[in-house]
Amino acid sequence: MTTFALIGAGPGLGLAAARRFGSAGHHVALLARNADHLDALTGELDGDGIRARGYTADVLDPASLTAALTAAAEELGSVEVLQFSPVPGAEFMKPVLDTTGADLDDPLAFSVKGPVTCVHAVLPGMRELGRGTLLFVNGGSAVRPNPKVAGTSIAFAAESAYAAMLHDALAPENIHAAQLIVPGAIRPDAEHSSPAKLAERLYAMHTERGDFRHYAEPMPA
Repeated sequence: MTTFALIGAGPGLGLAAARRFGSAGHHVALLARNADHLDALTGELDGDGIRARGYTADVLDPASLTAALTAAAEELGSVEVLQFSPVPGAEFMKPVLDTTGADLDDPLAFSVKGPVTCVHAVLPGMRELGRGTLLFVNGGSAVRPNPKVAGTSIAFAAESAYAAMLHDALAPENIHAAQLIVPGAIRPDAEHSSPAKLAERLYAMHTERGDFRHYAEPMPA
């Protein structure tokens, strides 16, 4: 049995994705900062008959990410699917003219160093399996810079470039990297961007592979 590892576990998209991959037979590793929060989520998944464990880690702390993903692989099985979808902090979203060089330290650590750390932690196991999927979830500013949220616009663009390079570099090894752009808010009543619909889309990206970039819905004009 292989593992679906989720970076940025939460009660919306994160829980929905964990349920979708767990129902397909994967064990589930949930990574987040708050242990009580993780206990509640794993309890819900356990109630669905999905084997899940929570691991405390901070995206801004590379050592904690590596330790958590290593432990997950040892306890649950090799990570076959990694989903990187933590929610950026509000402090990352200053207007462009108010954003200093120092203001970019955490956004870049969050959206670039975080993914790079996670990929290096799971790649050996995927290579041993002979397959794997790396899923990156970003907002619309990843492809259309928004001057109102300069930190995430810059950091998401860098994350997108990294993920696109992975898509090309890892394809010969049967490891698929893909990005899902969610232009608007994730809401339970959204036609295309509800947690359940997005989870289904992510699962299809894993099983069907195909192109690198996918859109949950068209970008606003």
